[in-house]
Amino acid sequence: MRCCVCLFQQSLQCSPSKMAAGESNSRSSCLNLSNSGPLGNAPPSNSAHSSPASNGGSMGAAGGINRSAGNSNPQSGPENGGGAESAVRSTPSAQNPPRQPVGQSGATSGAASNMTATSSSSSSSASTASADASAAVPSLPSSPASVLVYREPVYNWQATKSTVKERFLYSDEVQIGPETVMTTLYTAKKYAVPALEAHCVEFLKKNLRADNAFMLLTQARLFDEPQLASLCLENIDKNTADALAAEGFTDIDLDTLMAVLERDTLGVREVRLFVAAVRWADAEAQRQQLQPTPENKRRVLGKALSLIRFPLMTIEEFAAGPAQSGILTDREVVSLFLHFTVNPKPHVEFIDRPRCCLRGKECSITRFSQVESRWGYSGTSDRIRFSVNRRIFVVGFGLYGSIHGPTDYQVNIQIIHTDSNTVLGQNDTGFSCDGTASTFRVMFKEPVEILPSVNYIACATLKGPDSHYGTKGMRKVTHEAPATGTKTCFTFCYAAGNNNGTSVEDGQIPEVIFYT
Repeated sequence: MRCCVCLFQQSLQCSPSKMAAGESNSRSSCLNLSNSGPLGNAPPSNSAHSSPASNGGSMGAAGGINRSAGNSNPQSGPENGGGAESAVRSTPSAQNPPRQPVGQSGATSGAASNMTATSSSSSSSASTASADASAAVPSLPSSPASVLVYREPVYNWQATKSTVKERFLYSDEVQIGPETVMTTLYTAKKYAVPALEAHCVEFLKKNLRADNAFMLLTQARLFDEPQLASLCLENIDKNTADALAAEGFTDIDLDTLMAVLERDTLGVREVRLFVAAVRWADAEAQRQQLQPTPENKRRVLGKALSLIRFPLMTIEEFAAGPAQSGILTDREVVSLFLHFTVNPKPHVEFIDRPRCCLRGKECSITRFSQVESRWGYSGTSDRIRFSVNRRIFVVGFGLYGSIHGPTDYQVNIQIIHTDSNTVLGQNDTGFSCDGTASTFRVMFKEPVEILPSVNYIACATLKGPDSHYGTKGMRKVTHEAPATGTKTCFTFCYAAGNNNGTSVEDGQIPEVIFYT
């Protein structure tokens, strides 16, 4: 960055004829310092010629002084040369415009005016001009104010302030209500006031309920609040039925609907998700001014329809609802009925992965200490009664497979509430075994809640060749969680009735798979 003295001395290297001519064409983009105000802040000149100096002379070569030149060497003198041509070469191009200078001092402007007058009178004699220059040089103070300083703008200065009061606002007291919270959050986002934004988000968290979870989820996604969105989804997982029944559910957008249907942690039967999706489609068709026909409902659902896990329904649920809705195609209905009724099950276009409304790691217990061979099946169910000391969710059983090598089995599994004889969960499915004495997983369509100190019956009805079986059974089996040390104690008892020989000591159903 060049100081004014340096540029002034360079201007004196020009010939008197060039200074008289003005060289206006090569200085059209330079600053005009002769019109400085009382504080020395000279406005830029955009004209082709510089304005007259205060003493009536022409700017001449002094008009070529470039206050934003990039050369920072302050050394000056006749040996450096350059003159007006040097000023022209240092002028930034149109493609790289100079930054706005700040901090110009009165001393700088005064020196510039003196330089203008001196250079204007240089046409009489070059030696006289040199003498004037020599006199002018020591009169300029060596001060940091005589050079240009550029200051980078601070982006979003408010982000460095921790309170609302520090950010230009009237007070640090925030009063937010249900009617104003969303508009306040929008304003806080728009004007970049994180402290106010945090107040709004905290208010929403404290007032999050099942009946407004979907509405707040939509707003959280709109305002890019991932923490609030995560809390809304957790609330929907825990209270899925109540959240789906809320009025605000039908007002959500398609993307939010899909984000919910994609989750594996929803705690509701799949048929209720289908009913809720149809209710949303009816409202969306009206918003799009479409007749609520089955075809239009399928149209507005779009890819969300493929997220309904129809294979998780019972055949009765599917036959009474989705199969008669007109939303599915005939080919889809036939494919799903085949999935429900035949083994091995044909491929379907819908997800058949169970939803599990639980978190943490899967656990399992084994009730036998030894495995033996040849356990036969004739259509009678293997059953065992059990209870637990704490609330758990059973997601499946481990069963023994064939002693004759790789084989496919058909199986129906159930959990029955002993006192009421109510079937709490079941699945008609199949599994393949490899002929070893290992257990093979058979899962329920949905987790089955097991309450403490309540008797239940685990039931498995297999169709297939003779299998391995367990012996030296244990009446009590305890599982201890490695991370927390939480203990889950199972107590097994004989189930009254025909059990195909399964008991506490011997039989099938060696393994229970569960979440705590």
